[in-house]
Amino acid sequence: MRSARGASRWLVGLLAVALAGLSGSTVFGSRQQADIVAQLAADSASIDAYQQAAYLVRWEWALMQEVLRKPGGEGHRRLLDVYRQAQDAMEHMAAIDIQDQQLTDEIVQAHRGLNGEIATYLDLIDQGDPEAAEQRLDAVIAPTATRIMDTVLAEQEHHLAEHAGRQAHGQSESRQLLWGNGLAFVVTLLVLALFGWSARAHRRQVETMAATDPLTGLPNRTAFANRTRRALAEDTSHRRRAGEPRPGRATVLVVNLDGFRDVNEQLGHRVGDLLLTHVSRRLLVSVREHDFVARLGGDEFAVLLRDADPEIGEAIAARLTDAFDEPFVIDDLTVDLEVSVGAATARPGEDVPTLLRHADTAMSIAKQQRLGFRRFTTSTTEDSNARLTLLGDLRRALDHGGEISLHYQPKVDIGSGALVGVEALARWQHPTKGPISPGAFIPVLEATTLIHKFTHQVLTEALTQARIWLDAGYRVPVAVNISTRSLLDADFPDQVAALLREINVPGERLCIEVTEYSIMSDPNTAIEALHRIRRLGVKISVDDYGTGYSSMTYLRLLPLDELKIDRSFVQDMSTDRGNRALVASTVELGHNLGLTVVAEGIEDASTLAALSEIGCDFAQGFHLARPMPADAVTDALRRAYAPAA
Repeated sequence: MRSARGASRWLVGLLAVALAGLSGSTVFGSRQQADIVAQLAADSASIDAYQQAAYLVRWEWALMQEVLRKPGGEGHRRLLDVYRQAQDAMEHMAAIDIQDQQLTDEIVQAHRGLNGEIATYLDLIDQGDPEAAEQRLDAVIAPTATRIMDTVLAEQEHHLAEHAGRQAHGQSESRQLLWGNGLAFVVTLLVLALFGWSARAHRRQVETMAATDPLTGLPNRTAFANRTRRALAEDTSHRRRAGEPRPGRATVLVVNLDGFRDVNEQLGHRVGDLLLTHVSRRLLVSVREHDFVARLGGDEFAVLLRDADPEIGEAIAARLTDAFDEPFVIDDLTVDLEVSVGAATARPGEDVPTLLRHADTAMSIAKQQRLGFRRFTTSTTEDSNARLTLLGDLRRALDHGGEISLHYQPKVDIGSGALVGVEALARWQHPTKGPISPGAFIPVLEATTLIHKFTHQVLTEALTQARIWLDAGYRVPVAVNISTRSLLDADFPDQVAALLREINVPGERLCIEVTEYSIMSDPNTAIEALHRIRRLGVKISVDDYGTGYSSMTYLRLLPLDELKIDRSFVQDMSTDRGNRALVASTVELGHNLGLTVVAEGIEDASTLAALSEIGCDFAQGFHLARPMPADAVTDALRRAYAPAA
């Protein structure tokens, strides 16, 4: 008995020691977790302080530059106020970041020293001495401001890296703590309760950190999927309980930045990361308080809506697209972005991956067709499948030839009625589906790299036909429409030069037609490419003028020969005074810039007469001639003209 009692006491003592050890281990682990969480919270505060300081310093610098460009403007009035905000933000940053106290004190003092320099800078501008002001800005203010911005951004990235490391360490510590809780469960329910509570608390903390995108601070893809999964479950449960109020149906918006890859490639990943943080803030202020915004990855974001009327999603999508009308100012750069938004509303039985896939499909169509917004419907999948089938047929047609050919629409001198050129237009005769409209297959090509092969084939055929006409004595300029992707391809000007040499066609026999959209999507690249093409002797024409958003500045910078007024303005000009005035002003603008002006879409004699009255040079349209095969153009030339000597 004594032996049993002694063994029992020994066992109790052993259990007590084990419990004490486990309890001590748990307490120690909990303290470590608390320290890690506290450190992560401090890191987050420090990162936020650096982000705020960096934002205000960049704004301050942008205003300094704006004051030089626009003396007495809004920037002039706001500069000193923004300077004070930036100084306050950096002092707050220095107070929080005690680890780098010496460095933060130095940049705070450096920024404080700018106060007098900015005041002197503004005085010089007020005195009407912009040259002295610009010299002070470049020689005195810019070096200090640049050093401050670089230091703040470097420290921000340093703190972000430390934050990620501590987050990983916190997750490791949490897993070890869970093992201790499991062992404590076997020993006693009390230890289980204590350790279980502690583990759940710490797990929530770690999961919260793990569910956050470290760059933007938004919830990440995992967090968005979890929130959407709960929304779908709530919707299903309420459907099963009749009589209870139903929550709003789950609608997902997928938002993709158009042209973000160009930002990374041309301006660098640092500017791209800063741009993403600005985008996230703009998205947050564009939705309602109860909407859930997340970053899915890269340049893709998502918004979860809960509304009884799914059509509300279209209103929210419109607010998102409108939010990008204003450009972003990053450092001293102004970046214009547009977005494509796809929406999908959950249907019974759908899961999160399906809902996201539907929204992403709608977004892709919106991007390809430049719609801005597209809602997923049951026909969207059919449309997507049809596009894939069409793309496969196009690939086969381009590989084997014979199906895609060119027709030519004459361009006529309004005064004399003489043929002054033709525009090459692609026609596709599908072996089983018959003729397919260019409006159906050109957008599909433009969304893929197949557009390069298509453009090469069209240019080859058009130049070959121009050579045939030249050999017959007819100097007929041929115009070819060029897509945005082809124009922005760095090799495109060299390809045009090679084809001109290979087919032996003078450059002036070719006219490249580009749209305002293709130019303005990347003006610098487009302008450089067009100058290279123009040096070959090739004529340059802006097609569909009036439907895009080109500025007078770019029209002056472009090496243009021709302006083509879009048919939407021309067709009603004989009866619509507003359209007539717009066309007349465009003709005058083109002539003042030394350009030939062409009107498209002439459908009747009254429109042609109206164009003649306002002095338009050339015209195209069904009233004059429909697109026709090359042989028909040759016959018309033979009837109208004798071969040139």
